[in-house]
Amino acid sequence: MLKGSKLYSVFTGKCPVCHGDKMYKESNPFKLNKIYDMHKRCSVCDTKYKIEPSFFYGAMYVSYGLGVAFSVAAFITSYFIVGLGVIPSFISIIVVLVLMMPINMRLARNIWINLFLSYDKDAKNKISKTD
Repeated sequence: MLKGSKLYSVFTGKCPVCHGDKMYKESNPFKLNKIYDMHKRCSVCDTKYKIEPSFFYGAMYVSYGLGVAFSVAAFITSYFIVGLGVIPSFISIIVVLVLMMPINMRLARNIWINLFLSYDKDAKNKISKTD
């Protein structure tokens, strides 16, 4: 993916402003006890990740949408492509949602913060000029 696009930041978990540093302390989303541990600021451009108190509550709405998308994809795949019955298809939805939960939670946060912050190719230069 091209550096400088919102998709790059969303899928890599990099700073939405400079794309230079990771937002999360632990890069593996499946370490559930550290799934939400984020750095307070970007070490490259000094962007504050938690813009305001309870900022990431809005990510719950994004997470819901992603969950619906994962569910629809699981149902279509299991029912129409694999040929399972209705009940096994719904069981596959539950399995997919449980397995994808950590990825869903991280993606939702990444999408949410990228709605409010945009890439700035000069962000690294601005912070070095103020030093």
